[in-house]
Amino acid sequence: MALDVGTFFEVSLDLLVIRDIDGRVLKASRSWHSALGHRPEEMEGRPLLRLVHPDDLPGTMDSVTEVERRRAGDPAVGFINRYRHRDGGYRTLEWRAQRFGDRIYGVARDVTERVAAERELIEAKAAAEAASRAKTDFLANMSHEVRTPLNGVIGIVDALSRTPLSPEQAEMVGLIRDSGVILERLVSDFLVVSKIEAGQLELEARPFDLEEALRPCIEVMRHRADDKGLALHVERDEAARGHFLGDATRIGQIVGNLLSNAVKFTEQGHVTLRIGRVQGANSDHLTLVVEDTGVGFDAVSAARIFERFSQADETISRRFGGTGLGLSICRALTDLMGGDISATSEPGRGSRFTVSIPLTQVEPPPAAEAKSMGARLNPAQEGPMRILLAEDHPTNQRVVQLIMASQDAELTIVEDGRQAVAAFSGGAFDIVLMDMQMPNMDGLSATRAIRLMEAERGGAKTPIVMLSANAMAEHQREALAAGADMHVAKPITAASLLGGIQAVLASQAARSA
Repeated sequence: MALDVGTFFEVSLDLLVIRDIDGRVLKASRSWHSALGHRPEEMEGRPLLRLVHPDDLPGTMDSVTEVERRRAGDPAVGFINRYRHRDGGYRTLEWRAQRFGDRIYGVARDVTERVAAERELIEAKAAAEAASRAKTDFLANMSHEVRTPLNGVIGIVDALSRTPLSPEQAEMVGLIRDSGVILERLVSDFLVVSKIEAGQLELEARPFDLEEALRPCIEVMRHRADDKGLALHVERDEAARGHFLGDATRIGQIVGNLLSNAVKFTEQGHVTLRIGRVQGANSDHLTLVVEDTGVGFDAVSAARIFERFSQADETISRRFGGTGLGLSICRALTDLMGGDISATSEPGRGSRFTVSIPLTQVEPPPAAEAKSMGARLNPAQEGPMRILLAEDHPTNQRVVQLIMASQDAELTIVEDGRQAVAAFSGGAFDIVLMDMQMPNMDGLSATRAIRLMEAERGGAKTPIVMLSANAMAEHQREALAAGADMHVAKPITAASLLGGIQAVLASQAARSA
């Protein structure tokens, strides 16, 4: 038995309507009454668009025109608008319509709740992204604010450690130095976690010497191991020597975190770092293995050892301290580099962490070769090196003064970028040390102004080293884009500052050779 149109209009849950080419309703389904309160007989003979929300009328008219002009075989194009309920409110309808002869056949469905849910989801996503950006900005600012006084602590303690000290004084200085290093690492860890959460952590791909990249974190951990009476062994394959292309900072961070954990959780015995390289047909991999004779953990703990804020068991944090971020950062960084990390352990018998990271060996860049040639800051210069320091923080000024006191250098100090530009225009300097964040004119603007001044004068560029507590990758890129030759992150030590200056001078010498 055939089902006539009238019966279909009676039983349909969707909103069905037939209108003429002038827009008057010829027939409407009963569902209009249940959904919007309009009886079909009240709608028939009257314009359908009188129920459309005024704000949606322009878009609706465009859809009406599209339907009326649609050719046979063209797909039906849907649209969404709001229709007035009999109670004065509005409901959101999703439409499909097609023209046959001089009639338009339309079917609509109430999607008010769905659209509202989608809007809430979009708003929630936007709010979450805004909160994530705000948190990232907050942590970046906090990083800067913490690193600035920390630069004074670590820099001055570093200078103090190079003066004659009694054994008791040397011990106290060492404790302060180690505490400062730990605090700096905590600040860096929180910043890395924030960048990972926001999806903003970018990896660098530049040539680096693997041995030089890992030496700082190894030596720091060697001192900590010595303090606990532990032996720290480093075994390195010959194939794992030389220059590679990748992110030296992040690889060093992985090694530092693994060694730090191993030393922290080992009371007696030893910690071993094995550095190897596996050469395959399609790619080479750097392998890092850290073994210890520490407390270890069971299989249940192993399943969550790389989770954020996780320790092997709840007594670990009370016994050893720590944030539980180190291993989660290792996993996140390893994943970003396309590598793998795993752990095996046995309670009371130590642990073994294994990392494998794709890493391509490259020829050493000319700058790296030149760096090893310079034994002094100014090897080819007679008389003192003339250094311009732009730094607004008195403690940080004093740190640089203490470091440069051991060098043959004349130090001119200014307190903001504007003064730096003025001093540079009126004097001759061999190198500029520029803070990034200063009042009146920041270091980036001052660097650009100096480079513009040099371009107008002609001649060689003066090396500029950016010293900044803004230590993220984007800050390094900003410094280089502004015209700086190198970015040295605070807190600085004699080794990091003098090493940075030597690298820049060696690079300049290589370019001019």
